[in-house]
Amino acid sequence: MGQNQILMLILSVIIVGVAVAVGINQFGENALIANRDAIASDCQRIISTAQQWFRKPVSLGGGGNTFTGLTLSELAIDPTNENGSYTLTVDSATQITVVGTGIENSPATSAPLTVTLVHDAATNTITYADDL
Repeated sequence: MGQNQILMLILSVIIVGVAVAVGINQFGENALIANRDAIASDCQRIISTAQQWFRKPVSLGGGGNTFTGLTLSELAIDPTNENGSYTLTVDSATQITVVGTGIENSPATSAPLTVTLVHDAATNTITYADDL
């Protein structure tokens, strides 16, 4: 009877250990996905604010249908927050690129996760890319 109890105890410890390992792995994946989604949301918010600036006349403090001269400080957006850091690049008068760098590391590159959104006002399209 004693051997059966020891065997059951060992089996229980193994099962609990595997369950803890799976839980830790799931938590890490969820943190990465949550960070990617938060960065993508922040980048989309930056693009939305940039679109408003683009369409606003120069006389009212906007771009007058051009992105030329646009910066994050012009939009009154802080380049860092709890999700990561952000850069805005003006590619042309009608196209901008917003890159968000997260706080979680990408498993593909072992570097901080990055999300890139390219907005083209001429075609009103947004291209999305991440390194997950």
